[in-house]
This record gives sequence, C-alpha cells and structure tokens, in this order.
Amino acid sequence: MNFYEFSLNEKIQKAIAAMDFIEPTPVQEQVIPLLLNEEHRDLVGLSQTGTGKTAAFGLPLLETLDFSTTQTQALILCPTRELCMQIDRDMHQFSKFMDDPGIIAVYGGAGYRPQISALRRGARIIIATPGRLRDLMEKGEVDLSNLAYLVLDEADTMLNMGFKEELDEILADIPTGKQTLLFSATMPPEVARIAKSYMNNPVEITMGFKNAGAANIEHRYFMVHARDKFPALKRLADYYPGIYGIVFCRTRIQARELAEKLAKEGYNADALHGDLSQPQRESIMEKFRSGSLSILVATDIAARGLDVQNLTHIIHYDLPDDMEVYNHRSGRTGRAGKSGQSLAIINMKERFKIRRIEQLIRKPIIETPVPGGREICEQQLMNLVDKIRSTDYNGKLIEPFLPMIAEKLEGMDKEDVIKRVFSMEFNRFLSYYGNVPDLSPVVAEARRKESSFAGSYADKRGRDRNFRDGSRGDRYESTDRRSRGKQAGSADRRDGSDRGRDRGRDRDERSRPVVNENDFTWLTINLGANDRFGKKDLLGVINQQVQGRQVTLGKIVTESTYTRFQVPKDTSDLLEKSLSRISVLGKRIRIKG
Repeated sequence: MNFYEFSLNEKIQKAIAAMDFIEPTPVQEQVIPLLLNEEHRDLVGLSQTGTGKTAAFGLPLLETLDFSTTQTQALILCPTRELCMQIDRDMHQFSKFMDDPGIIAVYGGAGYRPQISALRRGARIIIATPGRLRDLMEKGEVDLSNLAYLVLDEADTMLNMGFKEELDEILADIPTGKQTLLFSATMPPEVARIAKSYMNNPVEITMGFKNAGAANIEHRYFMVHARDKFPALKRLADYYPGIYGIVFCRTRIQARELAEKLAKEGYNADALHGDLSQPQRESIMEKFRSGSLSILVATDIAARGLDVQNLTHIIHYDLPDDMEVYNHRSGRTGRAGKSGQSLAIINMKERFKIRRIEQLIRKPIIETPVPGGREICEQQLMNLVDKIRSTDYNGKLIEPFLPMIAEKLEGMDKEDVIKRVFSMEFNRFLSYYGNVPDLSPVVAEARRKESSFAGSYADKRGRDRNFRDGSRGDRYESTDRRSRGKQAGSADRRDGSDRGRDRGRDRDERSRPVVNENDFTWLTINLGANDRFGKKDLLGVINQQVQGRQVTLGKIVTESTYTRFQVPKDTSDLLEKSLSRISVLGKRIRIKG
C-alpha cells in the first residue's frame, strides 16, 4: 500500500512526496482511512512514539478543513512545548503547497502577545499544551464552540505530568458532537477514564500489545555500586563510539551537573532541563538535531515530546519512579524500523524495578557487565579501523604529496606504519583503560562461577567461619566468633553488671591461641583498593577456597593495586595453589610470596 491510495488531495500528495513518504506505517495505514471515511467515529490509538502518529491524524485533518471560515475546527493537545513545536513543523510541511491553513501553536515558555495576535487572525487548527490553552481560554482568546476534531496526543504523558485538572476543564468546555482521537503509548486507568467520560464508543487500534515495548529495541541493564554510576556511564559512552542518545536523570540539578562532568571529561554533551530559557532550549536542541551534540542529558519533563530521528541509545542514569515512563523513554530510539538500545545503570537495590519493567514491556532486560578496559579498547580500535576504511579521499588532491610521504616513511614496512598510526590515535584509550577495575559489584549469584567469595562472609546469622582475621594490632587468632559471642553473652546473662561483662571478655581473651609471628609468612595478590577489594573480600575468597580447613590469618595491608597478608608458613603453599586457580572481579588472581 502507498499514500496515493488514500485519495488525499493533490496538494497534500505533493507535500508528502517531497518528504519522501511512500509507504504508510502500520498506524497510518489503519488510522487515515478510518478518519477519512468515518467522520464521526471516535478512535483510541495505542501506539509507541515514533510510529508516524502525526501524519496519521494530521493528513486527514488537513484534507477535511473548511476554508470558507477561519473558526477553529481542530484542536491538537500534547504534553510539552517541544512536541507542540514538532507537530506544528510537521503540519506546516504537510500543508506547504496549500493555501494558508491557519495552523497556530500555543505553548508555555513563550510570550502571550504573539500567540494572541496569531489567534485573532484566525486559527483553523490549534496545536496546544494544556496549561497555556486553559490560560488563553480564561482570557477569552480561544473559541472552541465550532470544534469538529479533538486530538489528544500522548494522553498518558499529559496525565503523568499532572495535567489532569487542565484536561478536565478543557474537555468540559468543548461541545459534544466532535470527533475525538486519543493516542497513547500505554493505557493506565486515568487514560481509560478519559476515554470513557469524553468519547463515544471509540474504536480501538492497537499496534502490538498494550504497554509493550517496541520490538526492535534491545534492553540491557548494568548493575553497579551507586558510587560507580558515573564511571559506568563514561564506559558505556566509550564502548559505543557512535553513540547518539539521551541520558535520563531524575532532577534538573543532576542533569546539569552530569552534563558538566561529561563535558569536562571530553564528551560532546549538554543538558536540557527546566531552568533553561526557551532560546537556550532551542539552541541546544538545534545542536542535538544537527549532530553537533552526541549526548543529551535530560529530565523526563524537559524531554517530553522531543522528536529526534536516528537516536542509537537511551540511557537510564536513574530509573523512573513510574515504570511506564521507562517505555516512553525507550521508545525514542528504534524508530522507523531502525534498531536501538535502551540501557539502564542501576544499583543493587533496584533489581526489583527491572523485574517490574520486564512485566510491563513483555520483554527481557538482559543483565550485562559494565564493559572493561580491554573491551572498550577493542571497540574503539575497530571503530578507528572502520573510519579509515570508509574515509573518502580525493586522489588528485593527495597524489602530489605521495612522493614526499613515501620519502618520509622510507625504511618502514606496512606493519610498522600501522602500529605507529594506531598508537598515535589510540594511546589515550590504552593508557586510560589499561588497568581499570571491574565496576560490577560483588554479588554472590553473579560471581559464583568465578570465585563465589561473597557468600562466605555475607551471612550475618553467625555461620561457622573456617578462619578469622587477625590483623587488628599484632593479635593472631583462629577462634570462632560465634563461640566467643556465646561465652560473652552467657556471662552477661548470668551477671548484668560491668563485672560480668569483664569476666566474659577475660574468658574470650584466654580462649585465643598464642601464636609466634615467626611462624607466619607474607603473601601478595594483584587486587587492591583500585579494584574495590578490601579486607572482607580477601577473607571471603580464602574462606571459600579452603572450606573444611581452619586457617589463621595475620596482618592484612591493602594498597592501591595489591594486597599483602600474613598466613601460617605451613598453609602458604595451600593458599597459593587454591587462589591461583580462580578469577575475582574479572581478574585472574596472581599470587606470590
């Protein structure tokens, strides 16, 4: 099927041909004929963003306009000024070869006077945000008494943004008998209420499952400690060299600070948030649409209605409180049949949110380790190779310089030239990512196949330990903590006085074996503070590897890149053999005496 089969007038056909519209999207294929042929039938369209909804309702509205009057015949309500401006641009493109159709956009953040002047000249189609439209109606500048068509675009978003009161007031003032078209990505109870209260037996068109995520979007999440979220974001930006995406934050302050940090680190990023003036917002959006910015950091409110083509990634730096908002965010990529990725950076307490989102979008969200230094360097290297292969060169321009280049490179073979060229371009990444730590947190389930060291010390219920840490001062011990606790506790119960507690502590002290430091030797492993590897991690690793054996440890010293610890001489060989066979935090353990 193509657009010529819709029987649109010649001027509209000419406009959409100039826009390279050939085959309608599925939502356009279903909605346009219904609006052209069933004038009074209300419609609920459940469809993701980026599916061509504007053309689906906009082309029929233009086709049915009555040019004999300048009264308002159609009202399109949308949640944000960005979406309002985008619909306005699209509608003017659709009507570029028609006589002036009288399309007026009114939205907050702009002056009242120009909008009122435009309305007084005649507005057959008004595109508006709910807040500004209600203000203009209260001022008596908008007359909807002859309205024939009402379009509610992204109705769920309007309600999520708190426009329930404004919508109810506007809808209550609109006369009955108009044709109402409601478009929404999801169908929460409030949207269903509007459909029931203000629509007449609407036909429902669903593209895919209700609330389902777009099929061509890949969903992944990366679990890190909260303190590692920004390093994880940088790694994702480096792992995807061609990234062109939006990073979503919870607050405007966070969006601004995050964009500033990215910019200082050399990333091509800027922020979109509510503190910006309209000219500032438009300037940033122009840079982003043109590709001058590769990363836009934004809040959900600031990004509502943004219509940017060819986004490759959506990154959820903060998961939304409303799980349906995740769907709106993700739907900004993977449009027009292209693939996209939705990536969430979460901390360990947010895993339950991922499960709820999976139920909502009916798709799995894949747990993925944060890329390590080697993976990032490989990606950047291959990206550089691809750039070299795809670079166009003009032989006539470069040819005069080839003899001079050849002379300069005389004596160097092809392999040597390749090494030097790539080292020149690539040394920054190699030096930065040469020895970075794994950012994935220590989670027993995720790491069990590697080392399973977390569980042995995470149990706070008093499970038996095979060894104890003796690094406090010069004390060496192997006494089980649970036994000591019982002894001290019994003393406390027998005598509630300080004297009773002292006797318990004395008994505890006497239970410790006397150990000679000369019986110990030092071992060193290649994990330290830079790897987020501490004393408890060491205890857990060793405990897991020597199950069934009681081992006494001495002093433990953690440095930036390694950890030194004392063990009895008669167990050092056992520990060297046991630990050298495993990987921890993505690193193969290297241990030496």
